[in-house]
Amino acid sequence: MSKSHSPPPIVTSNIQAGQPIHRRRSSSIITHIEPETIEEQSDQAALPNLNATWVHGKGAWVIHIVIILILKIFYDLLPGVTQELSWTFTNITYVTGSYLMFHYVTGIPFEFNAGAYDSLSMWEQIDNGDQYTPAKKFLLGVPVGLFLISTHYSHYDLKTFVLNFLACVAVVIPKLPGSHRMRLTVPDLTPQTPI
Repeated sequence: MSKSHSPPPIVTSNIQAGQPIHRRRSSSIITHIEPETIEEQSDQAALPNLNATWVHGKGAWVIHIVIILILKIFYDLLPGVTQELSWTFTNITYVTGSYLMFHYVTGIPFEFNAGAYDSLSMWEQIDNGDQYTPAKKFLLGVPVGLFLISTHYSHYDLKTFVLNFLACVAVVIPKLPGSHRMRLTVPDLTPQTPI
């Protein structure tokens, strides 16, 4: 006789012990990261976040334009790649890299503040999570501008327009305030073994 499989419970941790609450429903692909505890906020305020402060440095904005130009030149040098495909590949490559860097990877690459940023993406770390700061406006405008340029130079062809539009939407939606602290996760589909 087999035991019935019950859905995983909502797991909560003890807030007094300094552990954040992570709520996950069994079939939801969207999770929400809870706000930091007072201990995590004090850890974040103790030292500057070197992972996110570089966006205000000299050349930080220029490097995005340089990367786009290098990608464009690279795709132009490939044999058989038309101008339309070159702009589309440039857009998709830049957007993929931007998504991975700013929205997919969480935490920081070095340990200097007791893991205070472990649950936050780089986008959420920039300017302490404030929205519509000059740096965030620029980082939001670059993929939109690249989408417009790539659409124009692909002569508004429907196939390349759809590819460029989907790439732009995939990186703009995570930057909007409604997506703050939201994560898309793949539900665990492996069968649970009874204990």
